Amino acid sequence: MRMRGGKVPASDGEPQAEGKPSAEGKPSAEGKPSAREEPPADGQPVRRSLPASGWGRGALALLAGALPALAFPAPSLWWLAYVALVPWLLLIRSAETTRRAALDGWIGGTGFVIAVHHWLMPSLHIFIVLLAALLGLLWAPWGVLVQRLLGGVPSVLRAAAAVVAVPSGWLVIELVRSWEGLGGPWGLLGASQWEAAPALRVASVGGVWLVSLLVVAVNTALVLVTIARTGARTTGGVLLVVCALAVTATWAWAPQPGNAGTARIAVVQPGVVAGPGSVERRLARGEELTRTVAGRDVDLVVWGESSIGAGAWHAPETARRLAALSRETGADLLVNVDARQTDGSGRSGIFKSAVLVGPDGPTGDRYDKMRLVPFGEYIPARSLLGWATSVGKAAGEDRLRGDRQVVMTLPDGDRRLRIGPLVCFESAFPDMSRRLTRDGAQVLVAQSATSTFQESWAPAQHASLGALRAAENGRPMVHATLTGISAVHGPRGERIGKPLGTDESAAAVYDVPLTRGTTLYGRFGDWAVYGALAALAALCAAEGLRALRRRPAPGTPGRSARTAHGSPERPGR
Repeated sequence: MRMRGGKVPASDGEPQAEGKPSAEGKPSAEGKPSAREEPPADGQPVRRSLPASGWGRGALALLAGALPALAFPAPSLWWLAYVALVPWLLLIRSAETTRRAALDGWIGGTGFVIAVHHWLMPSLHIFIVLLAALLGLLWAPWGVLVQRLLGGVPSVLRAAAAVVAVPSGWLVIELVRSWEGLGGPWGLLGASQWEAAPALRVASVGGVWLVSLLVVAVNTALVLVTIARTGARTTGGVLLVVCALAVTATWAWAPQPGNAGTARIAVVQPGVVAGPGSVERRLARGEELTRTVAGRDVDLVVWGESSIGAGAWHAPETARRLAALSRETGADLLVNVDARQTDGSGRSGIFKSAVLVGPDGPTGDRYDKMRLVPFGEYIPARSLLGWATSVGKAAGEDRLRGDRQVVMTLPDGDRRLRIGPLVCFESAFPDMSRRLTRDGAQVLVAQSATSTFQESWAPAQHASLGALRAAENGRPMVHATLTGISAVHGPRGERIGKPLGTDESAAAVYDVPLTRGTTLYGRFGDWAVYGALAALAALCAAEGLRALRRRPAPGTPGRSARTAHGSPERPGR
């Protein structure tokens, strides 16, 4: 039927002026085709400024997905994270179909994974592309979500839903791919903010998860400000103001642990030692560097991952040499062994173990690495994927994993410093550091070795994780490596002293501030993740109710709607 005034109501409840293109993309009253004719999922028009399909669009999606990688070390353009998703979001929202939006999400996710993990190519070769494509599938539903909420000309209601649901959808992706079997939580978007003090304070409230939500929310708001009409644009602007105010409030009022003195901790980094006899020469270099900290009132000396090889560890002479070092320096040594051993339950196999050595030799305190690197330390479903050893540097034999975390106590009079050891990429898992803190650790210590990726972004990316774990838990983090980058971060994520770069073979002593009390993240854990899941569940429930209201009653024929241009029964009227 005809509407008075020659106006047709647009979807989302916004009136459409006479002479403008209709929601179906009809020509304007002047007979000229509209410049905005492309109908998205909800029938609203969008600009036709991007390729609709084909290889060109796929290349754009790949590049747009890879762009946020520049916010991570080594480039460390942390500020870029707050705008880096905008091109990808704009591309997805222009998709003509749901299938195209899912494809844009998948291809962009593949580009993101490859860009953040490109340094794995020398080890995994073409296999990294296959893994990236599989992980990229996680972004396909997110692409559909983005198109649904940001496509066309969003109403105020859709804009408000977008600023909550789009970041929540991204966070669910990060949660799923944080599973150890999928590579662990390496490259979480919030981790790119390791140098930004306000973001680190946010991490103390909700962990790296809350920082990721903040970053994606800002990107979403910028898209709304860029493409939306007045009401939705206002919603985006309001969100930006709310984010700024929330970060300011967090900076001002988020509780922080109190000071509890300092500990002197030495980090020993022998540097690259390769060639015949490298195991023994590395041990000798570690001893030489450790002796340089004697007389400096050191509480603990930390060596990197696999600092003692299997052959050296099994030699009786090694324990005697390490005990002599402890007596000479007046400090216990935390070394790391990659060797065939038997654990407390009687299992025998190759463990990666952090071992505490005192003046009388190994103290009996030992932590066996629990979360292993897929393909690097074990092959998932080896019977099916064992062929990976023939195309890359995958593990020839699966390591065994420990069954519990350990807090070690240094026997230093009344002080009795408590340390929480982590091995290698375990420093990427927020829950492990939080558990150690709750168990009483005063200092978090990560032992790592990234020598295989010495000239890549990997050492800097790995060292940066210490800032996030320290800020989340209000505990200092010592990151000690064989070949760099070794670094120490204080309880607020701030850098302590000078890091040891990948070109250094040295020992450094750090005055590490200790704290008491806990952060909000330490107390309440991953509440940001649960909030994101609840938000998505509420959105799904709302969409379900909306679909039920639209469904006609059983047995009731739907009436044919007559439009201004006619009806099925009387075309042309």
